[in-house]
Amino acid sequence: MAMIPPIDYPTASEDIRAEHDRELSLRGRMTNMKRILLHSPVAHRIYAEWFTLRDLLRPALDDRAIWLLSLAISQVCRAEIPVTFFRRALIDSGLDPEAIEPSKDEALLIAFGKAVAANANAVPDNIWAALKARYADTLLVNLVAFAGIMVATCVFTNAVRVDLDPELEGYRKR
Repeated sequence: MAMIPPIDYPTASEDIRAEHDRELSLRGRMTNMKRILLHSPVAHRIYAEWFTLRDLLRPALDDRAIWLLSLAISQVCRAEIPVTFFRRALIDSGLDPEAIEPSKDEALLIAFGKAVAANANAVPDNIWAALKARYADTLLVNLVAFAGIMVATCVFTNAVRVDLDPELEGYRKR
C-alpha cells in the first residue's frame, strides 16, 4: 500500500482537479503515480516533463530505443512500476523483453542508462565518447535530463511505494 494516498478528485482543490483534467486530456489516462503526484500540481508537471523530453529525443531515438533506455534505468533502480510499464510497451509492440537483441546504438543507450542509474558520478569515459561521437550536444543534454527524470520517477515510485496499476499486472516479470 502506498505511503501517500492518491488524491480524491471530488474533494480535491480546484487547482488539483484542473491539473488532473489537463493530464487526462493530454495523455488519456491517470496512473496511481500521477494520482499521488497530483497532491502537488507543480510536482506533477515537473515529472510530466518526461514526455516533453521524450519528444525532444525524437526523431534521433525511436520509441524502442527510449523504452530500452528507460527499462535499463528502471531495472538498476529496482523500480517495479517503471520496469513493468516499459515491459508493457515492448510486449505490446510485439517484442519479448527478455529476448531483444539491441542494436549498437540501443546497446550504448542501455549502457548509459545503467551507468547513470548505478552511479551518475561514474559514467565511464568510453560511454561518453561513444555518445558524443553519435549525438549532438543538445540531444545529449536532453538525454541526460530525460535519464534524470527517469531516475527521479524510480525514486518516487519506490520511496512512496506506489501500488502497481491493475493494467500492468499481466506484464510483471515473473
